[in-house]
Amino acid sequence: MTRGRAAAIALLLAPVVVLGAGCAAPEPTPPDVVEVAAAVPVTRALPPAPAAQARPMFASSIVPVDEALAARMSASWRPGCPVPLEDLRYVTVTHIDFDGAVRTGELVVHADVAEGVTRVFAALFEQRYPIRSMRLVDDFGADDTASMYADNTSAFNCRAITGGTAWSEHAYGRAIDINPVENPYVLGSHVGPRTGRPFVSRPAEPGVIHADDAVVAAFAAEGWQWGGLWDGPIDYQHFSTTGR
Repeated sequence: MTRGRAAAIALLLAPVVVLGAGCAAPEPTPPDVVEVAAAVPVTRALPPAPAAQARPMFASSIVPVDEALAARMSASWRPGCPVPLEDLRYVTVTHIDFDGAVRTGELVVHADVAEGVTRVFAALFEQRYPIRSMRLVDDFGADDTASMYADNTSAFNCRAITGGTAWSEHAYGRAIDINPVENPYVLGSHVGPRTGRPFVSRPAEPGVIHADDAVVAAFAAEGWQWGGLWDGPIDYQHFSTTGR
């Protein structure tokens, strides 16, 4: 083989080196190197805070006795009663019942005391004093005994005083009886209603009125007096503007 031919063959067999960064082959990643994505902090939205439970608000209304209400009051009012219907007012107030629920009660009172009555029950609502029921006595046929057994708080009723013939303060719309079972009428051994006997000793139970409590204070602020302070009979349920 000639020297020129041997040189040509050597040149063909020599390794080819390509220069130029743009065409360089990437270096292989070593098998023991693992690429880890950079940690990105995640902000997780907190669930919305529960809305604070709104405290129930006291509400009341005062309206004249209209024809529909007059018809409903046919048991508690009649011609010859000491107060005409136009001098009475239909009052609604919210109150707390013995289960802690908010209820709307109703009363009929004299127009002169209607606004003061709403202030009394606003104060009792604020104190969360419980009232079992507050319906017109006409829902009981104007029967005071039936209303008491239902533990019903009531006001106007054109009737005589208990055991007498003179008009009761209820007949003028100037008296209110509160929770009669927890606050019974007591005369000697007589307790009205009979279901009120466990409360004659005035236990510290819900609805029981005491001389130094918020109920007596609320009525006193409006000039009303409590029958629980009478010498006899003692009428724990009874409040009136005259003390009778």
